Amino acid sequence: MGSRKTALLLNSWKIARAYWFSGEKWSAWGLLLTVITLNLGIVYILVLLNIWQVNFYEVIQKYNYSGFIRAIAEYSLLTACLVLVRGYQIYARMMLHIRWRRWMTEQYLSDWLDHKKYYLLQLSVGHDTDNPDQRISEDVELFVWLTLRLSIDLLQDVVTVLSFIAILWNLSGVLYFSIIGYEFPIYGYLVWAAIVYAAVGTYWTVKTGRPLVRMDFDQQRYEADFRFSLMRLRENAESIALYAGENQEKWNCHDSFGKIIGNYLKIIIVRKRLMWLTSGYSQISAIFATLVAAPRYFSNHIHLGEMFQIVDAYNHVQTGFSFVVDSFTRLAQWRAVVNRLNNFLVSMEMVRIQPTAVYHLDVCRKICKEYSVKKLNVFLPDGSSILENFYMELHGSDRLLIMGPSGCGKSTLLRTFAGIWPYASGQIIVPEGQKIMFVPQKSYIPLNSLRDILSYPGLSRPVTEAKLESILVECRLEHLIDKLHMVADWGQALSLGEQQRVAFVRVLLQKPNWLFLDEATSALDEQTEQSIYKIITEQLSRTAIISVGHRRTLLAYHQNRLELDGRGNWNLAKI
Repeated sequence: MGSRKTALLLNSWKIARAYWFSGEKWSAWGLLLTVITLNLGIVYILVLLNIWQVNFYEVIQKYNYSGFIRAIAEYSLLTACLVLVRGYQIYARMMLHIRWRRWMTEQYLSDWLDHKKYYLLQLSVGHDTDNPDQRISEDVELFVWLTLRLSIDLLQDVVTVLSFIAILWNLSGVLYFSIIGYEFPIYGYLVWAAIVYAAVGTYWTVKTGRPLVRMDFDQQRYEADFRFSLMRLRENAESIALYAGENQEKWNCHDSFGKIIGNYLKIIIVRKRLMWLTSGYSQISAIFATLVAAPRYFSNHIHLGEMFQIVDAYNHVQTGFSFVVDSFTRLAQWRAVVNRLNNFLVSMEMVRIQPTAVYHLDVCRKICKEYSVKKLNVFLPDGSSILENFYMELHGSDRLLIMGPSGCGKSTLLRTFAGIWPYASGQIIVPEGQKIMFVPQKSYIPLNSLRDILSYPGLSRPVTEAKLESILVECRLEHLIDKLHMVADWGQALSLGEQQRVAFVRVLLQKPNWLFLDEATSALDEQTEQSIYKIITEQLSRTAIISVGHRRTLLAYHQNRLELDGRGNWNLAKI
């Protein structure tokens, strides 16, 4: 148990320390010190209010009207200061919260996108990498909020206890009790009573609420899985409708939601018991302070004002000691968030270093005219080979068609050429300063205007409206000309064939030196396919084209053919 708590604290520090020693460290520490200073101010005002109670109840007891008015004026001034300080404390804490969250979100997003980790995580097996979008969007926010809330509350409770414990100790006096004729003195008995009461409450709270840590962790995962299943249903609406798969999808969604319900019912039972415990603890503490102070009052050792001062000081001390009781739900949630974020960080690091520990693919850029591949070996994640000792050298304007049976590794080879397939070894030499473009079978269509989609991911030089319209006509997309500035879910609005033609609009706009096409015309009829290939071979006459395809009609637009068999063998020959 101790080692797990130590690991939790180390993991939370590893996650948090990056921000506190980043380029924003001075503003971060400045805001934190401001929050701490304002917290100390709040505790100081609470101490003054505690002392004020002695005088207030004394003037009431003595029917001192002028003293009563002065006490009310003093109270008004203290509470006004308390309200003002608390307002600025909330402002500074929320400002620190949003800055910390912004920084962490930017860092996690960059880390996720860096070195293609967002893609490699999908290939990895055995890593706790479910729903990385939730880690970045929700868990980062929860970590920042909970860490600030718990740490600042803990600091305030510690300062409160230290401030009020001296008052409580002085007011406790000495309590004597007799056992078998002997009298035993207890010094500061009110302090010891608060400690014992808080210790008992803390023990039972931890014992009752411990299962919440795992339950909250699972609940977040089940919620994210359910959202993802709904998102997948929406994204693949057409395919599901054609398959008439509504019943299966309904069952899948009900199954995902059933896990949410089942786990939530368990959470309800634990939360119910925890609420009974904390509510009872809180309600009993309200009268417990009066009970433990009563012996001093009824023995005339203290007057009424000191009685109320003891009750107030006791409540502050007892509340400070009850940090775990009051914050257990947040502590359980914080622990689950730390575990999820740490798993995400570890998984991103593992997918970055694991393949390179076994495979080494050297992709280097040199000043040359050839795109060359030397001693290339390509594997599946399970280690089985799909290409062995492959050599190839392409020159500008070369045309290569990669063919072979389905599943033999044609698309995987193109991913290797792109440098995103980690399970490969060998060397790929890319000409320095030349533009390379890869076009997958299903192109990415972001949520944006059609014009921005056509220029995705960005053009080196602007294109005129007239030029863009002429390219749309050439790619048989003239019906989209009047919709260029329309923002819509074009991934759903366009057919697969239209999406593939959109990809070729991008090709003609980008004008790459090396063009890799992964079955990029599979959804086109042969006539449209031939038209598209004729356009790109004519307009991009100096561009080397490497295509993956099944149709033999593509042979007419290529000079060389690479045959794969999926067992590591290959044959490169002229057409």
